Amino acid sequence: MANTATALRRQIGSASDLKSVVRTMKASAASAIGQYESAVAALGDYARTVEQGLSVCLRSVDPKGLHGQAPSRRADDTPVQAIVFGSDQGLVGRFNEVVLEHAMAHLGSLPAKARVWAVGERVQARLLDAGLSPAGSFLVPGSVEFVTRLVGQILLEVQTPERESAGEAQGQAQNEGLMLFYNRPTGASYEPVSQRLLPLDERWQRELASRPWPSPQLPEVLGNGPEVLRAFVREHLFVSLFRASAESLASENASRLAAMQRADRNIGELLTDLGARFHRMRQSGIDEELFDVVAGFDAMAPQTMPGG
Repeated sequence: MANTATALRRQIGSASDLKSVVRTMKASAASAIGQYESAVAALGDYARTVEQGLSVCLRSVDPKGLHGQAPSRRADDTPVQAIVFGSDQGLVGRFNEVVLEHAMAHLGSLPAKARVWAVGERVQARLLDAGLSPAGSFLVPGSVEFVTRLVGQILLEVQTPERESAGEAQGQAQNEGLMLFYNRPTGASYEPVSQRLLPLDERWQRELASRPWPSPQLPEVLGNGPEVLRAFVREHLFVSLFRASAESLASENASRLAAMQRADRNIGELLTDLGARFHRMRQSGIDEELFDVVAGFDAMAPQTMPGG
């Protein structure tokens, strides 16, 4: 009995230590979610400013020449570079599988084979398991401060900042497109989404060009028009990649928080069960010892003689 009780006590201690680790990870994930969601919210004002700048630049572009003199290639026929955002660390449930399944379903419907870049070692491994060798990979940022560095690495690696702009599309139809696949937070959960960044959506450009300006006087575009437009397009790419990365990180931590909550609940149930078994075992041992004491006392007590 002693050995079994010792083993149960050891299991209870291990489970308690694991529960402490899980609670620490829960707190860390909950804190990270708020950090990345705040970054996305703060990015909103800057994104609106960039769109307003693009709106002004697009008003000065000849609509007939906006997408080139020659008929432009359909967006679906453009060779694509795809960025799939996943995780470097585990304990995130099906986070990587969900975004990868979404990306594979979309890329499989394209007429041309896409070049895929992975953000995160876990999603890179799953791409390889799916028979798709990534063209490259990036590490997942550990905090908001490192998201900007990741965006710079992506833009440099895929070589898009200087290659594409709304006003420079003439003769550029052969350029590769750029698509993002990532998980977006939806309350306490997340869902996989896709976003095509390049070529720029023609309907979106027309909507920007016709969007009402908030004041009676339109601002003036200073300097070289195409260069200013390229600068705003680069900022649009930066904003979109930053938002995708931050939302993916928020979703990753939401998935980790949910996984840790399930683990915390399961460990709590295990501790309750182990504790009940341990107390039953201790009580059984105490009862056996009491029976031994009573039996020994009865054996040592003087017997009453008949007729005495």
